[in-house]
Amino acid sequence: MCLALRLYAKSRKVPPYMLVLTAFTSYRIHSIYVLRLFNDPVAVLLLYASLNLFMDSRWLWGTIFYSLAVGVKMNILLFAPALLLFYLANLGVLLTIVHLFICGLIQVVIAYPFLRTHPVEYLTGSFDLGRIFEHKWTVNYRFLTRELFEQREFHLALLGLHLLLLLAFAKYTWTFFKSYVHLREVQQIILPQLMLKNREEKEKAKAAKKKSHHRSKSKKSQQQEQAQELEPGNKEEDEEELTAEQKSFLKSFEKGLQNATGQKRPPAPVKESKRKPYEISFEHCTQLALLPFFLCNFIGVVCARSLHYQFYVWYFHSLPYLVWSTPYSVGVRFLILGGIEYSFNTYPSTNLSSIVLHVSHLVLLVGVARHIRHIIKLNTLVKQKRQLEQQQQLEREKEE
Repeated sequence: MCLALRLYAKSRKVPPYMLVLTAFTSYRIHSIYVLRLFNDPVAVLLLYASLNLFMDSRWLWGTIFYSLAVGVKMNILLFAPALLLFYLANLGVLLTIVHLFICGLIQVVIAYPFLRTHPVEYLTGSFDLGRIFEHKWTVNYRFLTRELFEQREFHLALLGLHLLLLLAFAKYTWTFFKSYVHLREVQQIILPQLMLKNREEKEKAKAAKKKSHHRSKSKKSQQQEQAQELEPGNKEEDEEELTAEQKSFLKSFEKGLQNATGQKRPPAPVKESKRKPYEISFEHCTQLALLPFFLCNFIGVVCARSLHYQFYVWYFHSLPYLVWSTPYSVGVRFLILGGIEYSFNTYPSTNLSSIVLHVSHLVLLVGVARHIRHIIKLNTLVKQKRQLEQQQQLEREKEE
């Protein structure tokens, strides 16, 4: 939860109350983590560690943790298409090949004890892409017959749909990642300048405060000297209390002063407002990286041949982010989350729970697609407007 919430805190996409509800409301997730011995939570833990490292630009450690996550369970490969584009956008082709080699090397190191003794059995058992899931455990395809559920043509159709959806969002993903890289480059240029400016302002404020302190101190000492010169009598007389006549005179004098100035009390000294430091939050650009990662994994879940109850953890922590990346109202967003939660909490699964799960997935996927297209459209309009302004400026310069 700490690793997932750190990503949410960086992006500032989801309201805090939603994160609290997510942490305390899912019975199925608590059951998977606390009462079971599935390896899915371990894989997801390493995955979120790698995403945090990638967002902090710690590429080597991010690659290591991602490969370790894949070594625990292969479902982490659902993030691989987005990670490949993320590598290419940030590191270029050469460094991407290096990091892919590191991923492969870690897999060989993990597998070495088994490859040395039973290589064929290990490879066929660990990477059995053609295995058949049991129909009795499925959460998403309960409404299908067992024969259709186990047909190879059905599995190939889902694989084809998976690839088509990835290709459909590939261009948008690349645009998001390139924008993310551009903003990070701007951050590296601007942040040192902001730090320098804040340091200069701080030094100026210290110097002004020191100068003001010396000025007030010298003025106070002059007033004390003048008061000592004008003091009649000795110290013992000064320490005597004022008589009733003197108090009455002072009170009438103060009242006359108030009537003359129109003020009931002397004006309060004006305090200098403290200048706020110059700052720009670049962490919002994390949204441009997280959405493609979460969407890539979500597409894999939508097109999965079968979802078991423990598979809920594959995308549970990313659901609030995806739901808040749609143009829907808050009520519809909660309905989507509630539908998915209902489906995974219904045991054994029913035709209704499976249909509700597919409808929730479909509505969420369409909403995210609409949101992404809207962002790309706005980005295109801004670019066109900027180009038009540049052309108009060039024309004005030519006329001058």
